[in-house]
Amino acid sequence: MSDEITRTSNSATAAPEPEPEPAERRFSVPLSATRRGARLARLLAVEQLAEWDLPLDPGRLIVAELASNAVLHGRVPGRSFRLTLTLAAPATLRIEVTDTRGDQLPVSPRETVDTQAESGYGLLLVEGLADRWGVRCGPVPSKTVWAEVHLRD
Repeated sequence: MSDEITRTSNSATAAPEPEPEPAERRFSVPLSATRRGARLARLLAVEQLAEWDLPLDPGRLIVAELASNAVLHGRVPGRSFRLTLTLAAPATLRIEVTDTRGDQLPVSPRETVDTQAESGYGLLLVEGLADRWGVRCGPVPSKTVWAEVHLRD
């Protein structure tokens, strides 16, 4: 399924107007599925957000959690994970972390958080900071965990 919308002209005589290109910026980088790679993901995200003149938080925090999860739960020896940041009009930051463990999907944090547990709160944090988040499966064997933040003035 595609998120792309196709528009057509209603008039048979009117020449179609070209669609304006969406104002989009994109940054994508593969990183080693190690603690060092997760830290580098956060540092690179900070640099990219600063270059785009965007606030560092909550993007930095979401990247830190998703990259950490990719290293802890999505790691396959010898395989990397990918961090992708997209700034789309109108002012929506999309954060994607793709790993090669498509067989292990994250579950809703509200279903799994144990009040006695010392871990397991990462996706709960992402859920609280992001306007939307989810998981996209594929291409096999990968999955992408994504989060969107609508930037406000």
